[in-house]
Parts: sequence; structure tokens; C-alpha cells
Amino acid sequence: MASITLNNIEKTYPDGYKAVKDVNLDIADGEFVILVGPSGSGKSTLLRMIVGLEDITAGELRIGDEVVNDLAPKDRNLAMVFQNYALYPHLSVFENIAFPLRLAKGKLSESDIRSRVNDAAEMLELTEHLDRKPGNLSGGQRQRVAMGRAIVRNADAFLFDEPLSNLDAKLRGQMRTEIARMQRRMGTTTVYVTHDQTEAMTLGDRVAVLKKGVLQQVASPRELYDQPVNLFVAGFIGSPPMNFVPARVRGQELELPFVTIPMAPALADRVAGREIVICGIRPEHFKDAAAPDAPHDGARFNRVVEQTEWLGNEQYAYIPFEADQSVMSTLDELEKELDGEGARTTLVVSLSGNSRILEGDEAELVFDPRLMHVFDPETGENFTRNEEAAARIAAEQEEVRKRALERARQRDEVLNN
Repeated sequence: MASITLNNIEKTYPDGYKAVKDVNLDIADGEFVILVGPSGSGKSTLLRMIVGLEDITAGELRIGDEVVNDLAPKDRNLAMVFQNYALYPHLSVFENIAFPLRLAKGKLSESDIRSRVNDAAEMLELTEHLDRKPGNLSGGQRQRVAMGRAIVRNADAFLFDEPLSNLDAKLRGQMRTEIARMQRRMGTTTVYVTHDQTEAMTLGDRVAVLKKGVLQQVASPRELYDQPVNLFVAGFIGSPPMNFVPARVRGQELELPFVTIPMAPALADRVAGREIVICGIRPEHFKDAAAPDAPHDGARFNRVVEQTEWLGNEQYAYIPFEADQSVMSTLDELEKELDGEGARTTLVVSLSGNSRILEGDEAELVFDPRLMHVFDPETGENFTRNEEAAARIAAEQEEVRKRALERARQRDEVLNN
């Protein structure tokens, strides 16, 4: 295992295009870090620079205490799992897993190779498939074989490049659990690229959000969700995404298209002199006013529901609103940066699956304004980010990570004894 340190890393292609711009990132020994962002954000390029498949234009890359900028991929002792599995169809599962060990000719005996492959196969529940060919396996089983090939190398770090994107939704869920369990059990430093919200939020100790090659924020999933630094991170993290609503500043109040709310003095001071801000409200922060968990002192408003989607455990209601056109270009650009088609003036409200609100009903909704984020429409800065709360979340999540690694170590000791 080893730490990975990126200092002022840049990637510029011969045509002048900058894919990665001055990225600084410290990945601790044993940490699971997710690189996430929309298409073209530079996340896969950054991963390939770490493993050595892309040259580094500027900056310094360290694995442990060693600068590896000029080392070939084979000399970095990293194991990479690709999106397309990269298995050899003519070899058995056993020989596919053993392949990197056989490349190191003479370093391991046949019994050592067999022992490593069998241990990896047992961990990944592949023991009964070792004599089969990849073509006879399911997508999830083939991904396990690719992971087994990485495990047997005893590498300093695992690198995953969107490994689950070719699987259906059910298999993705199963494989997320497998990868998380494997990483915790082995305690190996892991860097994982994805564009999938659920993978980013459930797998990583920390998530690094990239936009057009620029690192926006690195934090635990909970901190990203509760305390985003800017409009882009807030819009990218969360599914369904955060609702963005233009609001006019009226003295000590914010005038949203559907309700006017008072501002705390600190927020009023920060937005003083501005005419328009952008308010961000998570779908689950809206409540049916008749629901038992609705805040009694929240901001209430009535609106006609245009459409509903019932999913069993929850229901989404879609409610149109009229937006101030002065910031719609900002929201439209943001939505396109997030791989959308353009801004929509529709609130997404997450309700209980027991809610009786139907399409065409006039619903009375309520939300707690203290849970709302307020952003600068020009810079995207989050005026309501609480640095103390963010630091508290970071400390709590680091303690959770350390406890999980310790539990995994203790389980291994019990199994080995």
C-alpha cells in the first residue's frame, strides 16, 4: 500500500488543449478516492496519468515517497481495472487471473501463483469458475475476474476506470458492494473514476469533483452533499439534483418565484448590493404540509402539481414555476455543463410514497429555509457554506474510515488464525 500525491499536475495535448489544470490532491494510504465529473472533465485523463498511460505535462506525481513522473507503468506497481475488463478470451479464468504473475518470469513458483489465484478467487466467489472461459461468464463474473487479476499483484494501489458502466442496474449494485468489501478488507489505496452518482456517493471515503480539468472540491460524500463550495458541485452531487431557483434580494428578504423568506443577518450582509441570487433546495427538503414531519415554522406555499412519479418508497412531484430571466442564462449554462439539455423551470419535490398528492392537485408544500443554499450567479460561490460544519463532517468521516479499516484488519486476523 502507498499514498498518492499530485502536486500541480497538468496535462496539455499537442494541439494546445488543456485536459487537466493544476490539480493538487493527497490520497492517504488505504484511502478510497472517487474522481467524478461530467464528460470531458478530465477524470479519466487524470487516472491514466497516475498509472502512466498518459504523460504528465507539468507537476509532480508521487507514489509513497517516490517521484514517478518518468517511470513506465510496469514500474509503478499499480493495478488497473478497465471498463471493458480486458480479459483474454482463449484463457481460463485461472490463467486470466494468473497472467500478471506469469509475466514476472521466475519471481514466483507455480505453487505461489496457484495460492495467490485461489485466495483471490475465494475472496471474489470465483472458485467454481476457475476452469471456465470468460465468454461463458456473466458480466458481473467477468468484472470479478478483472478485479482478481488486480488483487494477485499485491499492488500499492488499485485504479478503476468506470468498471461498472457495462453492467445493468442490478449487477452494478451488487458489484458496488463487492468492490467496497474488497477494498475495506484489503485496505489498499484505491482511485476510482465514475460519472455515476450512486457509485460516487456510496463507495468513496472522499470524492474529487472535476469540471473542465479543474478540481472543484475534494471532500467526503456527506460534506459534498451538505456543504458544497459552489453552484457546480451542488448541481452535480445528488439524485434527483438540487433545485435551482432565482431569487430577488429585497432588503432582509429573498423573493423566490413561489414564496418570500426572511434572511439571517449574516446572509443578508453577504448578499447586500446584489439584485439576484440563486437559491438551491434539495428535493427531499420540500414536505407535504400535511405530513407529520413537515416543519411547523417553515416557508409555506401552494402550487399546482404538473406531474407525479410514484416509485413505491417515495414519490416525485414536478411543479412548474416562473423564473427571473436575468439569471436563466447562468442556469442554462450550468445544466449543459452537467451534461443536461438546458435549464428547466420545474421544481422536483421528493414526497413520501404514502403521499396522496396527484397530478393536477394544488399542493401545499413547506420547506425549512435554513436548509437552503444561496449562490452568487456570477462566480457560483456558495454564500451559505458553513466552514465549521464542513470541518466537523470531514473529521467524523475520517474517523469512520479509520474504524472501517481497523474492523477489516481485525476480521482478517480472525480468519487467518
